[in-house]
Amino acid sequence: MAYAYDDQNVFAKILRGEIPCTKVLETEHALAFHDIAPQAPTHILVIPKGAYVNYDHFADEASDAEIAGFTRAVAEVAKQAGVAESAGGNGYRMLSNAGPDGHQEVPHFHIHVFGGGFLGKMLYFPG
Repeated sequence: MAYAYDDQNVFAKILRGEIPCTKVLETEHALAFHDIAPQAPTHILVIPKGAYVNYDHFADEASDAEIAGFTRAVAEVAKQAGVAESAGGNGYRMLSNAGPDGHQEVPHFHIHVFGGGFLGKMLYFPG
């Protein structure tokens, strides 16, 4: 499948330095920053530096080094934020939306790291 990446999306602009962010972590393969509209006491976005639309695209086309580096960055963010159990936290949730039914708002693969309090049920399907 061919994935159509829009290099004008907000995360691409953040990666290029055109839009500022409150950086949490930057590695060779990932950038993590605070969400501008947090949905939990801790709400950090982790994005790969490569141009990937969603997880399918990332899994299909990213190198093993990108996949490993990105995955380790997500874990490091949870530790640095103090929500990982290994860092004394009570846990966290990772979420990635894909496509219209998944309510993906930015067409650049990203993971939300939520924590800092009880997050409730995983999903609520209205209707």
